[in-house]
This record gives sequence, C-alpha cells and structure tokens, in this order.
Amino acid sequence: MGAGLSGLACAITLEKHGISPAVFEVRERLGDRFVNAESMLSILQKPITDPVAFFAEKNGIYLKPTASIQRLLVFSQSQKAEIEGSLGFINYRGRHEHAFERQLGRQVKSAIQYRSKATYEELLMEYTHVVVATGDGEYTRKMHNFRTDLTVSLKGAMVTGDFDRYTPCAWLDYSYMEKGYGYLLPLSDTEANLVMAYPDYPENDRLDVDERWGLFYERVCRDLRQPLRITSHFHVTGYPIGICRRARIGNTFFVGNCFGALMPFLGFGQFTALLTGIYAAYDICGKGAYEELTQPLRRSYENSLVLRRAVERLDNEDLDRIVPVLGSRWGESILQGKSFNALRWLAFALRPWMTKR
Repeated sequence: MGAGLSGLACAITLEKHGISPAVFEVRERLGDRFVNAESMLSILQKPITDPVAFFAEKNGIYLKPTASIQRLLVFSQSQKAEIEGSLGFINYRGRHEHAFERQLGRQVKSAIQYRSKATYEELLMEYTHVVVATGDGEYTRKMHNFRTDLTVSLKGAMVTGDFDRYTPCAWLDYSYMEKGYGYLLPLSDTEANLVMAYPDYPENDRLDVDERWGLFYERVCRDLRQPLRITSHFHVTGYPIGICRRARIGNTFFVGNCFGALMPFLGFGQFTALLTGIYAAYDICGKGAYEELTQPLRRSYENSLVLRRAVERLDNEDLDRIVPVLGSRWGESILQGKSFNALRWLAFALRPWMTKR
C-alpha cells in the first residue's frame, strides 16, 4: 500500500523470491510531488559506509545518486568547518526522471495500480499480508501504533548558481529559526536544493517564516559568495517525526515513514525506508522476523532523537565552539570511523547537554 521507496523495495525483494505482489498507489504516477534533493549520510547508517553498494550487493536493488559526498561545509553563526571523506550520496526525489522512486519503479515487474482508492481495511480482507508504505504515519496513528516525538516544517527552493556537486553545505545557526537548521544539496554543477528546516515549537510559531527564510537565503548567498537564483519554492508544514510502537501487527507490516524512517536529528530517512521494505519482504518469504530485523533501526532512531534533544539544548555560542571541532582531525575520525557507530557515540557524548538549561 504505497509505491514510495519502502513499498517499491519490498515489491522488488518479494519478486526476487518468487512472489508477485499487488502494489497500490494513490497518486497518478511515481514521485508525484515537488522536486527536491535528499541525501544518504554514512554517519546515519554505520557500520555500513556505502549504502549504494550495500543495496546492490546484498539486495539486488540498484540506485543511481547524482553524486557522492566527498566534502561537507558546516557553518555556525560565526564559525566554519570543512569535513572531507566519503560521507554519503545526494539524489533526486519527487517529480524527476532520475528520482530514486522512479529508478526503483523501473526495477519492479509487478503492475502498479495508480489512483487507487483501496483502503487498508479493504486490502486486509482481500490479501494474506498488507505492507503499509503510505509515506506518513496516518494509518499507524489511526491504529494507535505511532509515537509522535515532534513535528517539523520545511521551507525550501530549487536554486541555480555555481556549485561543487560533491560538496553540500549545512548551517547550524538559530538566528533564523529556533532549534532549526539549513542545508544546500547540489544536484549538478548549476542546480541545488536549499532548505530551512525547523521544529514546530511555540517560539517558531510567533515568527514570520517568509522573513526568516529571506534572512537565511541572504546568509547562504554571502557564505557561498554568489547570488543564487530561485527557480521554484516548496513549503511542508507540520510533518510528524516518530516511530511505530510495533513494527508488525498480525499480518500487517509498517514500513518507511509508517515505521519511523525519518531520523529526528537531520530528518533524512531513505536508508531506513529501503531497509524496512526489504525486511518486510524477508519476513513474508520466511527469511527472518520483521520485529527482530528492525531492532537496530529502532535503536538508531532513539539515538538520533537523543542527539537532536541534546543539540536543541545548545545555543549559538555552544554551536560556535562545537563546529570547529567537526573539521578537526579528531572530529573527522569520529564522523568517519568504521569500527564504531558514530551516531550512537555522539548521542552518548552529548547526553550531559540534556540537563543544560
């Protein structure tokens, strides 16, 4: 139920094990939403350091990102850090021919039923198993099986300029939106996705979002030393970030954002979305137990939530002290370490900040 990343990954995996699934999609085509960029950051899926190779070699699912991330620039209010290494990948999402969902759709052999009006309750009565992959937690919440930890809003744009497609940028500066952050993900040498993400806290509700976006946009142009031309806008409000209480209920599997794929710290969740779809297929094929397979993903979510709560306790002065450390040899060794889970380590290291006022 749903032909996004998790639903299509599940369908592909089922087909590889001889099962032809029925795929239902409420929209009229794959990726039927605004065009934007997303990333798969290695820090969020350690000890796996190359998710594209992992999905190809272990699962026979082939993804074509627009670029690998070889450098990351991080800006705070008055500091800057440069981190180098194999840090992840950038890719298209949404209404674009190279979007990940379009790529997966070309690997699915089963027919996809578009503009579907079928409800979960109807499918439950007709099929032996139902994989809920609707892209949000609506059905999961309806079944009282979803814990919402916060809601977030995104205001973004596609911009044109002169970019290094292997170098995304991030801004940790609460001057624009309290406890929010911004990022720029290049999709080519001339096009990038610029986003300001912020939690829906009362202090942000009182602010003029358009005014704050304008200030953030001006900051980005200054830091990149070039005028950026905006070609399209998008604004997503009140999107819930949370996790399901039970990954499987009866013969229903919750995958993708219905499971809780979005990582609270940075909001990206493609890796987890794909894995939950694959793991649900494994269970249906008798290759593993879904609840057990997803336990490491659940722990990563909880670590990411701790990390976010700790970072939210910081102010701009704290961020100015931390950002330069990220660009140091010590910081790079933490972020790129292969022998341990950096997300878990950072969550543990920042727990003392949880008590900071």
